[in-house]
Amino acid sequence: MISAARLALVSRFLLVPAFLMALASLRTPAQAQDAVPVVVDRVVAEASHQNVPVLGRFVARQAGPVAARISGPVAEFKVEVGDRVARGDVLAVLVKDSLKWERELKAAELNRFQAALETAQETLKLRRQELSRLEGLRKSSAFSQARLDDKMQEVAVAKAQLAVARGQLESAKASLKLAEINLFNADVIAPYGGVVSRRHTEAGAFVNLGAPLINLINDTDLEIEADVPARNVGGLTPGVRVPAALSATKTFTAAVRAVVPDENPQTRTRTVRFLPRDLPDDAAIAANQSVTLSIPATRSEKVVTVHKDAVLNRLGKTIVFLNQDGKALVRPVRLGDAVGSRLIVEGGLAVGDLVVVRGNERLRPGQAISFDPPPESNASGVKAPAAEVPSATKPKT
Repeated sequence: MISAARLALVSRFLLVPAFLMALASLRTPAQAQDAVPVVVDRVVAEASHQNVPVLGRFVARQAGPVAARISGPVAEFKVEVGDRVARGDVLAVLVKDSLKWERELKAAELNRFQAALETAQETLKLRRQELSRLEGLRKSSAFSQARLDDKMQEVAVAKAQLAVARGQLESAKASLKLAEINLFNADVIAPYGGVVSRRHTEAGAFVNLGAPLINLINDTDLEIEADVPARNVGGLTPGVRVPAALSATKTFTAAVRAVVPDENPQTRTRTVRFLPRDLPDDAAIAANQSVTLSIPATRSEKVVTVHKDAVLNRLGKTIVFLNQDGKALVRPVRLGDAVGSRLIVEGGLAVGDLVVVRGNERLRPGQAISFDPPPESNASGVKAPAAEVPSATKPKT
């Protein structure tokens, strides 16, 4: 008979293989779960169409003070602030009394010099007639050479007097024209259509030549002025259109008219003028109104980009988790500007690399990962939408 102690020892040896087999069966699914399910995306090369917002303002191409063209007291103003005027409308009137009589005086002087010219013409005609008679007596005994010489000199004097009279007449005509211009300028005329924004003085005040009377703004001829960073003006050539917005609901386009070749050394910007196109009917544009322009940051070129969800910040360093033979490899990267939902890669990654974009927050270096490969079209720059991360709690169907 087998003793109880020996029976217990045999049972223990018989149960060990079964325990080891059960333990192995339990470790297999645990090892399979060590591979963390993630979503990956390819590093691609694509055309860069990055835009940067630049704040501009509407400026009037015609705006400023309307000055007095002569000196004198203001008789009356014909317009008030806010009135809309057309080109040629009378804005203000200066006192005209002295100007009217000045014009009459110049007209009278013109008539006097006109008469003096006619007198000089008749005198010359008479002297020539007398000279002709003396020349007809050359073969006569009554001919006198001395009288002929004197008469020729009198003709020369008459010619000089006629020239003086003509000069005085032209001077009188110019004086009359100046008087008429001064009388005309007593009415201050709008040089262009617009809205009165300011009155600098009132009726009864004396104004000097060139003194401002009224400010006008031509609000029907506005353009946009913006200070654009010098590094971004390379793609702004005349005729190029950029998106513009007055608000979230009021958008339009603006065409480049000119880039001023003068750079501000403090801000490193250059002034660019745009012409608004397709403005909304209810825009109600005003001078100095702000507008946001989307300026191309760089010319279109191929750049290497990575999805922004792949980028992490660990201990002050920018890193991504890169797939290497089914394991998560930490890779420091240098990034540039944003291109939509992606970032320009300046170093650390190459086109075609697979980076983790979902499930990377809790990954550890060297940890096994599992994923569905993204479409191959992604490598040529066509970004496909990322697949959903497998969920352990999602029921299978």
